[in-house]
Amino acid sequence: MDAKQPYRVLLFYKYVNLPDAEQFAKDHLAYCKELGVKGRILVANEGINGTLSGTYEQTETYMRDLRANPLFADIVFKIDEAEGHAFKKMFVRYKKELVTLRFDEEELDPNVISGTRLSPKQFHEYLQRDDVIVLDGRNGYEYDLGHFRGAIRPDVDSFREFPEWIRQNMSELKDKPVLTYCTGGIRCEKLSGFLLREGFKEVYQLDGGIVTYGKDEEVKGRLFDGKCYVFDERISVRINHTDEDVVVGRCHHCGKPADRYINCADDTCHLQHICCEECEAEHAGYCSDKCAAHDRMAG
Repeated sequence: MDAKQPYRVLLFYKYVNLPDAEQFAKDHLAYCKELGVKGRILVANEGINGTLSGTYEQTETYMRDLRANPLFADIVFKIDEAEGHAFKKMFVRYKKELVTLRFDEEELDPNVISGTRLSPKQFHEYLQRDDVIVLDGRNGYEYDLGHFRGAIRPDVDSFREFPEWIRQNMSELKDKPVLTYCTGGIRCEKLSGFLLREGFKEVYQLDGGIVTYGKDEEVKGRLFDGKCYVFDERISVRINHTDEDVVVGRCHHCGKPADRYINCADDTCHLQHICCEECEAEHAGYCSDKCAAHDRMAG
């Protein structure tokens, strides 16, 4: 694979029992800093979840070295080309869970229970069925920027809110086939398992997530509207590479179609909100008049 741009972004995860995960996190941080990559990696007893950026050579070295560990020999990397680093610093942190669900991890081990994996082509075919329920496994603000056509928008601001939200809003749908999807696939590993534990009969997950779906040369991201929110400096990436691509986001101020997130200019707020270029200029980057007034008073 020849590098068309000088940098690359890697997205990866692996659910695997990781002995002495806390020490692994410390050693891995030292390794990443020495290598010169930047990003955010979470390490837990149940595995690893990360996104990092580096030069072509650095990312090749990272993938080779991680796969040299027998625990990660078959780990899958999703690769995006980039003009520069997608992160400013390098973080490797130990956490209790790779994705915070606060549910008994032994009951939701993806290596034991999870939904049936669908390839992008299979997922695209299922999306066109009339009998399926499509559940976005991400937060509401991620959905607002882009989502699969016809998907349910979860009214949640964090992943740990899903169990209660599902119990309140989907309990009557347990006999319906459910398609789940998320950015890279890791949240659906747990979400699909939770749905099965709750008694849903037929649960599927998009293998590799939205980013893999967008790279499939046959599907080309069809039926995904808008952009996919990503947790790095890029903020969003394009998924639908056909002329069917549409903007679904709406400007926080004027309500016009927009697909760019900015942070509120008020340092005490920093609310990330969708904003068109015109309104960013008109409102000086503030999400509200209150924040603008607060900054004027502080100054």
